[in-house]
Amino acid sequence: MDVTATSGPQGDGLGDGWDDVPVAWRDLPVGEYAFPGELRDRLVSAIARGAKTSTTALLADYEHFADPLPEIGFREVVIDAQGAPVVVTEITSVRVCRLDEVTLEHALAEGEGHHSVEEWRAGHLRFWSSAQYQAEVGEVPLNDATPVVCVEFRVTERPGASPALD
Repeated sequence: MDVTATSGPQGDGLGDGWDDVPVAWRDLPVGEYAFPGELRDRLVSAIARGAKTSTTALLADYEHFADPLPEIGFREVVIDAQGAPVVVTEITSVRVCRLDEVTLEHALAEGEGHHSVEEWRAGHLRFWSSAQYQAEVGEVPLNDATPVVCVEFRVTERPGASPALD
């Protein structure tokens, strides 16, 4: 659903498991999907299995937090709901478009079980309209013209595996 990159793992809220990862991971930004909890764990599990290779955020997320848009080649450590590192991902594509321009290919690559753009959109609208999201980012007008950031990525490293997975 939504990814927020923060600074390296020295921050608060990070869990166990950092001692078991390569030292180089400790200097990478942290990628958090959705909010801590069951949804995050489902999304991170899909990333680790290779079922999720894309994500979408509202452009308003980046504006609210004054974060730059992601760039191709950007790498981050994806953490689970307990703050433990799971995998390293690398961004392969970034596209800003209107909500009504999100493609079926992108929606399917999100690996969330949606079979149509309409299902994908309904799920994302629920998330972006949720009280938890709005408490974090504020109320964002959601319509066909709402700008979204479509990101594609690949897993490049797993704990105990060689870098540059294919």
